[in-house]
Amino acid sequence: MDKREYGNTGEQLSIIGFGGIMVSKVESSEASALVKEAVDRGVNYFDVAPTYGNAQQMLGPALAPYRDDVFLACKTTERTAEGARRELEESLKWMQTDHFDLYQMHAVNTDEDFDTITGAGGALEVFREAKQKGQTRYIGFSSHSAETALRLIEAIDYDSVLFPINWSTWLGADFGPQVVAAAEAKGMGCLALKGMAYGKLEEGAEKKWSKCWYQPIEDPALAQLALRFTLTQSVTAALPPGEPHFFSTALDVAERFTPVTEEEIAELQRLTSQSTPIFELAA
Repeated sequence: MDKREYGNTGEQLSIIGFGGIMVSKVESSEASALVKEAVDRGVNYFDVAPTYGNAQQMLGPALAPYRDDVFLACKTTERTAEGARRELEESLKWMQTDHFDLYQMHAVNTDEDFDTITGAGGALEVFREAKQKGQTRYIGFSSHSAETALRLIEAIDYDSVLFPINWSTWLGADFGPQVVAAAEAKGMGCLALKGMAYGKLEEGAEKKWSKCWYQPIEDPALAQLALRFTLTQSVTAALPPGEPHFFSTALDVAERFTPVTEEEIAELQRLTSQSTPIFELAA
């Protein structure tokens, strides 16, 4: 599997990452099998969060045999220093490691989030402290708001941003290009979410995939095209939906990846009229 540089750090990450939510609520044997398959097929980027059910408890033991050879990212939704410090220690314990390669502020979407994190007693204090103490090598954030992401990129020296880079939001709502450009201009890594999302779930629609709050692309040809679109942008890596079914498809795409053509982009542009972007710019 191809690898790309993570920002300006010199780290090389597999272009497909392993979303820890995949091992939430599965048997330990299945968690170990999923991790082994990923490593065997060239994945070295793993991502997890406390909000993914019992994913940390399952991924920690499954990943332990490979810990020294992988890039492990974790997150916190805590906004205060006290909460972030507590959750960081808990995550390190569950993941059976003394450090993360990347620790991220999770889902920073509002001005209130920004102000709390960056203010006195905010989580940013713990992130900087953790980097100095060696509890994390790099720091970053995830967001579903282009406006908040741009504020964070401008204000703080993060190593990376984890952000939705999706064909429908990019082509149909102009959501994403500005964040990728800002991260690239600052030498940050850009890690992609939602590359295989189709659109919002219709109100009252049955939720077929329990680990996806949106509608993933079920058509194999379109799923592959959409993920190739994401990987064609200036991103380091993409995290597929949290279901093993989609992870297998993503691994196949990564192993024979080619950038999308102008004709394929035109086809995706045409298809945006049939989907409802899961994210849009603020009015």
